[in-house]
Amino acid sequence: MTMTAPTETITYARVRPPFWRRFVDGLPNGTGLFFGYGVLFILYLPIVWLMILSISGEPLTGIPGDWTLTWYEDVIYADIAQRDGEAYGSNFRVGDPLLLSIGLAFATSAACVIGALIVGPVLPRVKRRGPLLIGFLMPLMVPGIVAGVGLFMWYRLVIHVKMGVWSLAVAHFVWAFPFALLAMLVVASRFDTRLMEAAEDLGASRWQRFWQIEVPILKPGIFAAGFFGFLLSFNELPFSIFMRAGQDTLPLYLWIQSGAHNTTVPLIYAMSTLVTIVSIGLTFLAIKLAFGGGRDGK
Repeated sequence: MTMTAPTETITYARVRPPFWRRFVDGLPNGTGLFFGYGVLFILYLPIVWLMILSISGEPLTGIPGDWTLTWYEDVIYADIAQRDGEAYGSNFRVGDPLLLSIGLAFATSAACVIGALIVGPVLPRVKRRGPLLIGFLMPLMVPGIVAGVGLFMWYRLVIHVKMGVWSLAVAHFVWAFPFALLAMLVVASRFDTRLMEAAEDLGASRWQRFWQIEVPILKPGIFAAGFFGFLLSFNELPFSIFMRAGQDTLPLYLWIQSGAHNTTVPLIYAMSTLVTIVSIGLTFLAIKLAFGGGRDGK
């Protein structure tokens, strides 16, 4: 007589997926792709249209035509003539604001890199880092206008310090540093501290451990911190409105000119196009330097 062992049937409870997952799965194929292209269209159409109008003879009409590079010549040479009986202004001078914005951007970028290198590698190893992280990232949650007013009232009304270029640099750093720190934390949070311990056991000095081990591993975060610091400072407006003392950065100067009685909007189109092209070029260069240098040993 053959005995057979009873078989046990195991049933698994079916886990109900969340609503958003069921909603996405229920969409027709290609809907997500169509939505993504739609978002890109909304984001970049105004920028592309501004670039097209910057080479148009009558950009204020909003309709491209009569292609010309006159507006770019006027921006470069700052010699604006009258066209069709309408004066487009004679005081559009972007040299000083541009140089100030570039100088502030480089200073902010360097400060962000140094600050991110000091705080970024240490913060992931702190046990109770929640309050510290919230403190460092708090400027991201405060509107620029509110933070600018707060800094202005503190320096001007509380401690009675005269504003200047230094106050612009401080404000730009306050705005850009949280982004730089986030970029550094993405890399530093995956840093294996055992590499530093092994190098120390092998006799490497503190400088050798930092320069030969830590810096190469943190290189993407370093480039990202400097990149965020430069671009965020170069394009910053709300803080600059309150923290200046007669100095105009490039975004602030363009904002003032856009509301002036002498219409310089065509020149603003041209200048904005140049800034956009340079920003895109710097973005690709930063990505290449940060992530493309390690391929094939190059």
